[in-house]
Amino acid sequence: MLLSTVESIARPISPRLPLPALGMSLGFVIVTTYTLCVLCGVVVSDADMHQLLPMLLPGFTWLNCPSFLLGLAWSFFYGWYAALVFVPLFNYFAARLNRRQDDL
Repeated sequence: MLLSTVESIARPISPRLPLPALGMSLGFVIVTTYTLCVLCGVVVSDADMHQLLPMLLPGFTWLNCPSFLLGLAWSFFYGWYAALVFVPLFNYFAARLNRRQDDL
């Protein structure tokens, strides 16, 4: 028992990112950014902002309640999309590099 504990302490553990935690985190970061962009566009009334968001968010038109909610949904989706692409790649390469270091 003690030997296995010592071996597990001595061997570096491959870092792994949890998909649900990163997906929720990125989703809420992008939703917050989207909300701040919309607020900035309302306060400053910048014409470029009115053109940018409809290009990035399918179905979005400036600015009514259903369109704002659709933008929230797309923003959250984009956060999860980034997590779904990034987490498996990170976990794969972290494990692979960790194995390579163990072989050396």
